[in-house]
Amino acid sequence: MRRTGLKHTGLAILMVLGTWTASGIAPAAAHESPAADPTDSAPASAGMLAALQRDLGLSKAGATQRLAAERAATALAPEARRAAGAAYGGSWFDAGSARLTVAVTADASSTTVEAVRATGARVRTVEHSEHALDAAKARIDRLPAPSGVSSWHVDPAGSTVVVNVVRSERSDNDVQRFLSRAREAGPVTVRTVDTAPRTFAAGTVGGDPYYTGNVRCSIGFSVHGGFVTAGHCGQAGAGVRGWDGSYIGNFQGSSFPGNDYAWVNVGSGWWTVPVVLGWGTIPDQLVRGSAEAPIGSSICRSGSTTHWRCGNVLAKNETVNYAQGAVHQMTKTSVCAEGGDSGGSFLSGDQAQGVTSGGWGNCSSGGETWYQPVNEILQRYGLTLHTA
Repeated sequence: MRRTGLKHTGLAILMVLGTWTASGIAPAAAHESPAADPTDSAPASAGMLAALQRDLGLSKAGATQRLAAERAATALAPEARRAAGAAYGGSWFDAGSARLTVAVTADASSTTVEAVRATGARVRTVEHSEHALDAAKARIDRLPAPSGVSSWHVDPAGSTVVVNVVRSERSDNDVQRFLSRAREAGPVTVRTVDTAPRTFAAGTVGGDPYYTGNVRCSIGFSVHGGFVTAGHCGQAGAGVRGWDGSYIGNFQGSSFPGNDYAWVNVGSGWWTVPVVLGWGTIPDQLVRGSAEAPIGSSICRSGSTTHWRCGNVLAKNETVNYAQGAVHQMTKTSVCAEGGDSGGSFLSGDQAQGVTSGGWGNCSSGGETWYQPVNEILQRYGLTLHTA
């Protein structure tokens, strides 16, 4: 375990004093977190800027400017969505223009289009509304998926549902049958991927944040009374041990497949604070809220195996077809991960985004990783994110 910053915590991904649990603060998911001021001169620590430079190939100035623009886009997104109304087709952060792009359907009135532009967002005309695309994806979610189908998600820029198929399985009869039925459900685009996704739990090895049975996973985010993590790491009631083998608590709720989230209570001398471990790559990061970053934003992940890694948000509301079953409403990223990173934290700036679920590839050759959005977990269990 790497102990940086708060040296006497014992656990580098730290946890809230139990007395804070009854503080009466409303769950973070019940309201929008205050948006960061995009004019701040230092949108991130020097370490985070360095990580973005390493993983996204940016200069220091470019990383600083991008983070500021992403914070502005995150704050703008809810207003732009309201302005688009029923014509809303989704939105994403465009790194080239450093602005939020909002899709509207062709039948949107000129008044609606101007209202969206007045928010500061760019406008793109698309064929289908987000509502129509989400409905098509929901119909596909009800189909039994063979292992050769990797995942599927709504792509607002393409105004389609993208179905990802493992390249070697493209001609499989079951895959072709699934694709045929998926096309009947709505607009579908088929893409190929090299390998099937897998979860990132691992067997017991030394120096890890927590264990359940012989499985090692990573803590996600502190909540009042415990922490959130991935559901495939343990079933409700399972005991959890810390990096030093001492008892932490138990899984109070867990869902996998279908979802991939869980929460663990803490006690026996353990406590929580709003911190995500930087693993010496960057300083430990404070968590200040959970405002959802748009597609296209840069994002970073902390995990016990590959530590601090960064990339971009590629897709939202993606259904991932693991060997154990499909998991819905996931967010896909270009961040790499490996075994033992499961459950770990995804951050955009100082805003919590989600907990690591699984993916394909590794941090030597590259890959993609999905996370379960944190606000859904908070809502499901009535938890309050512990923020600084």
